[in-house]
Amino acid sequence: MTERLPPQYQPHTTEPHWQAYWETHQVFVADPDAPGEPYCIVIPPPNVTGSLHMGHAFEHALIDVLVRYHRMRGYNTLWLPGTDHASIAVSTLLDKELQAEGTTRHQLGRDAYLERAWQWKETSGRMIVEQIRRLGLSVDWTRERFTMDAGLSRAVLHAFVQLYRAGLIYRGKYLVNWCPATQSAVSDLEVEMQEVDGHLWHIRYPLAEGTGDVEVATTRPETMLGDTAVAVHPDDPRYRALIGQQVRLPLVNRLIPIIADASVDPEFGTGCVKVTPAHDPNDFAMGRRHQLPMINILNPDGTLNENAGAFAGQDRFVARKNVVAALEAQGYLVKVEPYRHAVPYSDRGKVPIEPLLSTQWFVKMGPLAELALQEFDQHHSPRFVPERWGKVYRDWLVKLNDWCISRQLWWGHRIPAWYVVAQTGGVITDETPFVVAETEAEAYRLAREQFGPDVVLEQDPDVLDTWFSSGLWPFSTLGWPDETPDYRRYYPTTVLVTGFDIIFFWVARMTMLGRYFTGKIPFQTVYIHGLVRDENNKKMSKSAGNGIDPLLLIDKYGVDALRFALVKEVVGAGQDIRLDYNRKTDESPTVEAARNFANKIWNAARFVLMYLEGQTPDQLPLNAANAELGDRWILSRHHHTMAQVNRQLQEFQLGEAAKTLYEYIWGDFCDWYIELVKPRLQEEHHPTRPVAQGILAHLLADITKLLHPFMPHITEAIWHSLVQPEAGASLARQPYPQADAAYMDPQLEADFALVMQIIRTIRHLRAIAEIKPGVKVPVLLQTQSAHEEAIIEASQPYICDLAKVQPLTWGREFTSQRQTLVGISGTVQVLLPLAGLVDVGLLRAKIERDLQKIQAQATGLAARLANPNFIAKAAPEVVQTHQAQLAELQQQMELLQARLQQIA
Repeated sequence: MTERLPPQYQPHTTEPHWQAYWETHQVFVADPDAPGEPYCIVIPPPNVTGSLHMGHAFEHALIDVLVRYHRMRGYNTLWLPGTDHASIAVSTLLDKELQAEGTTRHQLGRDAYLERAWQWKETSGRMIVEQIRRLGLSVDWTRERFTMDAGLSRAVLHAFVQLYRAGLIYRGKYLVNWCPATQSAVSDLEVEMQEVDGHLWHIRYPLAEGTGDVEVATTRPETMLGDTAVAVHPDDPRYRALIGQQVRLPLVNRLIPIIADASVDPEFGTGCVKVTPAHDPNDFAMGRRHQLPMINILNPDGTLNENAGAFAGQDRFVARKNVVAALEAQGYLVKVEPYRHAVPYSDRGKVPIEPLLSTQWFVKMGPLAELALQEFDQHHSPRFVPERWGKVYRDWLVKLNDWCISRQLWWGHRIPAWYVVAQTGGVITDETPFVVAETEAEAYRLAREQFGPDVVLEQDPDVLDTWFSSGLWPFSTLGWPDETPDYRRYYPTTVLVTGFDIIFFWVARMTMLGRYFTGKIPFQTVYIHGLVRDENNKKMSKSAGNGIDPLLLIDKYGVDALRFALVKEVVGAGQDIRLDYNRKTDESPTVEAARNFANKIWNAARFVLMYLEGQTPDQLPLNAANAELGDRWILSRHHHTMAQVNRQLQEFQLGEAAKTLYEYIWGDFCDWYIELVKPRLQEEHHPTRPVAQGILAHLLADITKLLHPFMPHITEAIWHSLVQPEAGASLARQPYPQADAAYMDPQLEADFALVMQIIRTIRHLRAIAEIKPGVKVPVLLQTQSAHEEAIIEASQPYICDLAKVQPLTWGREFTSQRQTLVGISGTVQVLLPLAGLVDVGLLRAKIERDLQKIQAQATGLAARLANPNFIAKAAPEVVQTHQAQLAELQQQMELLQARLQQIA
């Protein structure tokens, strides 16, 4: 099938065409029975509520480079796509919709609420998938998964039951991170510490007997309503005599003991601390050690409950003000100090979390972490790229708390525990007996065995933390717990590509759960990439409002340009990249440069195709035996580039590989070799014209393959026009080019580099003298090296043609001539006599006039920038523009001064 290349590259028609082609011909559908070593990557599942952001585009571009490269290397590849059900995000979205309609999920009912959630998922929840499709990724869409599809839901329930029966999941009343906005527990990893300017309130607690008091300090005075003790260090001489006495709790009038505990820091505040076991992690531990009562004063929505007395029903922050006012009115408030401290915020709810005593489900992390640590310490599994992230991963595994996995939501995997409610008055309490089973039928069977045939069960209303199902993703998506062909063939997966910010959220949980359930770490290598930062090198975030929409850049420049720009910016694995962006015009110089690269390739391909005259690489032999010097040079550079790119891709140097290809294709192939062979191509009967045609055909075919993992659409289009393959064939399944050492000649490359340097020097001298491009000039090349003389002699046609030289003379010495421009290329002196070419006096006068004009402009700008009033009143972007203009003028002045010096 012949695909003709249009005169101009139009990514908006080319890219959708080839995306449809790939899907129609099932180019990326994996076959577990096919030959080849398996290479599998599971996509980091984006939230079903999400929209494509630059982080997705960057991560997916990196993954696609790896997958396409290994597919072309002959691996049996599978890139498996899918989405995460995003329990908290979907619940928040639906709750807001219901609130706008004047109702709540509880009024709607669980079944109706879930029906609405599934309707939303099927309509709006596909947006992120359709946006990802625009990236042209080589994923197997026939295997797309969703964390709440039937297969994955079954895997989640199976995992929960197995962990519970092994004693690794338990239900208990412990202090959890509570998000009042979502009214759900959240894990430690979903808590973000933020520095805030708050206050430290000092409160006087009077002794119960006699006179005197103790002074405590707190950042949350409302929690004093739940105090059950005051603690001091046992060795603090100030309070040793008070240990065992009682104080009267202000506002509440409750008697509470003064206890001694070694965890108290005598240097903090007054050395006395209030103890609120139900609302502080440290106090909770202290309360358990001293068997203190645990009084909860909070409702799930963040208001105070009946234990708060007169403050019941008030929002926690309203109650804070009212408690402080009451303390002050009754003489208990000693002083208030400004105090900057870290406050835990809910990552999803965006509000301060509250430590809350609550009955939840937990995973025992110690035994799971120990298995993962053994694999890492003994087998270096998984391998981290860059290696430094392995230490971060290990350090985290050794200091894990148990994981709270229950969430007080309805959208998600419902916890497979059924309560025998008849035993506790028809309601679920902390004492209600329960059974754990994968299905309701199994639950009834187990319950009837224990409680008789008439047992009535009620399932736990909570759902599992989304990260629980995500932790099973690498193997549940392949069919686990069943031994499916995909699971047998592709598990463990090969590489996980992800950001450093979810090593704890996701990576470690996958390694722990994968090792426990499958006996294997779920991926061989973890490639950690950095962040995409904005034009000011700041982290992009919704709150900062500095995100850059990848779809907008795709619409403007094409997806290949965006993908190549992002990958090429990577300097070392794991490093952040910066994306230039003009927010006024929605333009990106970084992506525009990649679009220009695409245009360069397109135009070069059209030129080559024009001179191939319908012949394909298979019809044109690669006749290296009759190759000229320039042919042998490009073949050496070509194979050197192939070797370098293969090595870089195998070592995860993706950005370096992109730069290598960019420099070779734009520089060596387009700017040099095509220009070198033009005279031979344009002369129909030139003796080495067929040699040039064959080399161009084979080089262009290789270039499309080399570049395909980075810019898949444009390379597929060019390859089809060049190769004219049979219907259904795809560049994506062609072998990736491998270097042949027989073509590589480092000495030849070094010699030809001198030729290119001489040509550049001559062009530079012509520019200094302002000689018109079509005018041929005499050039003298002086060298003391016989080897360099031989190089110049062999490359004489190239120098004369590309630098417009006639005649070219070379030798050891030349008589000094007046009005001669001199340049240096290595150890070769380049002499350009100006006599008869230009009037040096007129040229000097013109340059001086230009210089004076620019100096005047620069002086005016410099004066304006030195004016404090201008700097104070002008907008920052205006100042920046002026500074950039001044810098550009200074560069122009330096260039003109250098030219004057040259012709002096």
